[in-house]
Amino acid sequence: MLKRLVTLVCMTLPGWTAEDEVPHSVEPPGLIIYHAGSLSAALKAVEDLYTQRTGIRILNVAGGSVSLARQVTAGRERCDIYAGADVEVIDRLLKPAGFADFSVRIAQGAMVLAYSTASKQAGTIAATGGRFDPPHAIPDAAPDWYLQLIQPGVTIVGSHPFLDPGAYRADLIFQLAADRYCVPNLYNDLLAHYVIARVPGGLGKAFDYQFTYEHSARAASKADQTRTYRYLRLPDEVNLGAPGLNPLYAKRSVTIPGLQLSETTPTVSIPGGQVTWGLTLMKAAPNRANAVTFLQLLFSSQGAALMNTVGPSPISPPRVSKQDFARLPAALKSLVETE
Repeated sequence: MLKRLVTLVCMTLPGWTAEDEVPHSVEPPGLIIYHAGSLSAALKAVEDLYTQRTGIRILNVAGGSVSLARQVTAGRERCDIYAGADVEVIDRLLKPAGFADFSVRIAQGAMVLAYSTASKQAGTIAATGGRFDPPHAIPDAAPDWYLQLIQPGVTIVGSHPFLDPGAYRADLIFQLAADRYCVPNLYNDLLAHYVIARVPGGLGKAFDYQFTYEHSARAASKADQTRTYRYLRLPDEVNLGAPGLNPLYAKRSVTIPGLQLSETTPTVSIPGGQVTWGLTLMKAAPNRANAVTFLQLLFSSQGAALMNTVGPSPISPPRVSKQDFARLPAALKSLVETE
């Protein structure tokens, strides 16, 4: 499905972001960070401490990671730090086009299936006897969860897979489920129930289910005053959360439009892999010195502790490839681990 849509969407890609956090001020920012919406709470905790210590004002732009990557490249938006929900966006879009020299893996997680007590199949989608008491107890999916998602009238909501890794990871889950369960036409049947929404939500009302990041589901459950929000764990073979299964995940991929620059390829293949957030320092960063000092705090044990309270599980110390390690600013090299 993704490959069939590439040509059409390349011509009509919107500049939408899932969430904008752009404060208006006459004072120019001392640091500009474009980041995945799924990192908003985690980065804010570190940013607040950084601003308290330095007085430096930070401008945030949050949204779909692929959309943001296009804004800071083809859109020529000023950016110091790009932090995405999939490190592959840096490795396969920003680095080949010459906008970044390295990628650093800063956090990891897994995909879960979220729903409401009012969603269709809500009474049977979780395994029998599973207790919902996050974060202490999260039920597993019922053995036939994938068949329940393709029942008549069931809808799976998500954002656009060409703009957001959370959306194209749903497509990867469909592919992996088809491999695992060997049900004829399962991938296409799951895809037929997927509905793209500008701002995914309305579980139990407009939509029934959503594949989302585990830490995002945990936060949504905590904020839910109606106590109707639910989520469950998917098998490791499909949840993109087990690092030991990366060879299995990598057998599947999605194809999305590239940056649409003359020197870049029209499409890019993103392989499956464990859910991993990554960041880079843009080569044309206008506030490079401030960006480095911010990353020093983010990469520290204190930064990891702040992220851990509200965000995905931090990778501490952050990891970087041996090749990219040589390109890191000297001030960051002692704070990372090579892989």
